[in-house]
Amino acid sequence: MSTHSGFHRPADCPAVIPVFPLPGALLLPRGQMPLNIFEPRYLKMVDDALRGDRLIGMIQPDPDGAASAHPKLFRVGCAGRITQYAETGDGRYLISLTGLSRFRVESEVASPEVYRQCQVSYDEFAVDFQARAGEEQVDRAGVLKALRDFVESNELKVDWAGIDEAPNEALVNALCMMSPFGIREKQAMLEAADLKTRAEILIAVTQMELLRGSGPEPTMQ
Repeated sequence: MSTHSGFHRPADCPAVIPVFPLPGALLLPRGQMPLNIFEPRYLKMVDDALRGDRLIGMIQPDPDGAASAHPKLFRVGCAGRITQYAETGDGRYLISLTGLSRFRVESEVASPEVYRQCQVSYDEFAVDFQARAGEEQVDRAGVLKALRDFVESNELKVDWAGIDEAPNEALVNALCMMSPFGIREKQAMLEAADLKTRAEILIAVTQMELLRGSGPEPTMQ
């Protein structure tokens, strides 16, 4: 599929989009999110998106809301465009979303569709349409140190050559999206005012996680 979208500023984007509530799923501008779609309502959502502008809004359910089949949503999510699509033999769709821009939910739209739709605004996130905006302000050394400490603590393997070659925006956003942190931490990364702040949140959350993991062993009384 072509990656050309025609979405270059907030005014180019639709005011009403389908939303996919998924806890722990963080999509950021120009990031790539693979999804395995199997629920009938989301299969229908993908079908409809492919017939239209291919946009889907990724958003997390708010854990402060009551548990239900229609959970309360955070107010900020990220719109992504379907840029890869494949069908499986058992009726699933394997798609990839490319992050376009964050949005703020203004209201949920009453709709006969089986999936949820929201009226959204992109205006406060106009910076998302500028690739690599604010890269020069990122503490790359701090991000890499936090990553190395986390990798060593958890005995992980990473592609350091690829990381060294990645520009700051791609590095920070990919690490945030792949991070194993909780819903609130990921929401804070999503809502960060700029790339510098997002990197600072990533470093702080990583350091806190490392401190929790290195606490003293419990002693027998």
